[in-house]
Amino acid sequence: MTPELPAIRDLVDGVWRTPAVDLGVALEDPASGAAVARAVATAPDRVARALAVADRAAGRITPEMLESIAGALDTRLSAITELDAFATGVPIRQAEPLGVIVSGAFRLAAMQIRTGALRDDREGVEVHRLPLGPALCLVPWNAPAPMAAHKVANALAAGCPVILKVSELTPYSAVLLAEVIAEHVPAGMFQLVHGGAETGAHLVADPRIKAVSFTGGVVGGRAVATASAPLFRPCQLELGGNNPLIVLPDADLDTAARMGAELLTTLNGQWCRALGRLILPSDRAAELTEAIGKRLESLRMGSPLDPDTEFGPLVHSRHVQALRSGIAGRECRSFGVTPEAGNYFAPTLLDDDLADEVFGPVAGVATYDSVEDVARLANAVPYGLEAYVCGTDTEFALAIARRIRAGEVKVNGSSVMSLNLMTPRPAWGISGLGEEGTAETLRFFTGARVVGVEGRFALHTA
Repeated sequence: MTPELPAIRDLVDGVWRTPAVDLGVALEDPASGAAVARAVATAPDRVARALAVADRAAGRITPEMLESIAGALDTRLSAITELDAFATGVPIRQAEPLGVIVSGAFRLAAMQIRTGALRDDREGVEVHRLPLGPALCLVPWNAPAPMAAHKVANALAAGCPVILKVSELTPYSAVLLAEVIAEHVPAGMFQLVHGGAETGAHLVADPRIKAVSFTGGVVGGRAVATASAPLFRPCQLELGGNNPLIVLPDADLDTAARMGAELLTTLNGQWCRALGRLILPSDRAAELTEAIGKRLESLRMGSPLDPDTEFGPLVHSRHVQALRSGIAGRECRSFGVTPEAGNYFAPTLLDDDLADEVFGPVAGVATYDSVEDVARLANAVPYGLEAYVCGTDTEFALAIARRIRAGEVKVNGSSVMSLNLMTPRPAWGISGLGEEGTAETLRFFTGARVVGVEGRFALHTA
């Protein structure tokens, strides 16, 4: 099944155009592997124009504007979600709950402005949170519309002119998102460009960009940080993880199996918080891997647009090849029978630990004899995005969780959502820099200005 795909267009200085640069890559229908379009990039002169427009753009973004965007997006969520599911291979039954973020991000941003998030006065001294200036939002391919909406909504709420660049592999939903946003904000405050790493590098290198929010891989994140450092420019980086699931000796077998299978296959494993390392008690490793394997083998594989599909294809054939190369020569076991056609990669458990993120339905297995070793094992890699602990004794599981070096640690849970809507989503180690979150992302795009009359807290000299 192929939905009606919108023409890939960019939006620069209020003008829509078809990107002129062919990147030499075919965009595929992940379910069949068939080519459906070409990956394209906005022409360099158009990118230069977008930067110039953003640099001089000025316009007040009101809560009413953001709420109008949310309302208009509500009417297009079905189409946006369908496009993301088609382009990424993520089953529609998983894409739909994430789709709520698309309009919800703008409502949350409006709510924060209404409740005073841009002011933090202290005892008569004014503290204003002011826009840093032109903001660049760089979005990966695994959940394009929700990530774009979250970044753009908060940058606009902060008052920043925004340039959005989405992945060249998943350009479709961004066009629908941009059509709505452009109708509700002042001219020049929002622009959309397309392209790959070269376009991203062009944008990041420009000193007129005053804040960069990037979600992607470690290599890309290092490039953003390297370009930003000489400019003393803030960057918000979420760079993925190699996330452990620690199964404690007292864990319930069904709960552990459910968590292991879900964390390995949510978003087809194409998820920065997916399972990367399964840490099991030695004396239960066999029964636990068998139970996880049975759940994996029962998953229905198929087209992402089929509402019954539980596990879909990967985004592109080149990603399938990268995963195959990444685990070539390693002892492993795969589960389930994949369709003959399409970009499918069966869920796989390695016989040993996994040192680096592979960004797919692959996890390493490590075992321990003493529960005192689990924190050391969990913290043995340089990543620190997410971790999971499974155990019947909740208090003991929480005690273990507090020893894990990761931004968020979930006990007995495997949802794609955060533990709380208003808690931060931090990144430790090479998993990133700074914090994301409902409040944190808005704050990222701002700087503080403190204004007041010197009073009783001032220090005076005789």
